[in-house]
Amino acid sequence: MDIALLSMALSQGQVQQQASMSVMKQAIGSAEQQGAAFQKLLNTADIQALQHAAQPHLGGNIDLKG
Repeated sequence: MDIALLSMALSQGQVQQQASMSVMKQAIGSAEQQGAAFQKLLNTADIQALQHAAQPHLGGNIDLKG
């Protein structure tokens, strides 16, 4: 077996693994930022406004007939 060819293949495999790890770290960082932003939004949001946004049809009408 050719040592140079084996060395090149091993090197390419290491580069591919490093690239995959880099992309994964970026994706994890992005997910963490989105999660933190969502958590901040939930902590600062008005609960009634969130409930109304989820179910806007509730509470808009009052039945005055008995």
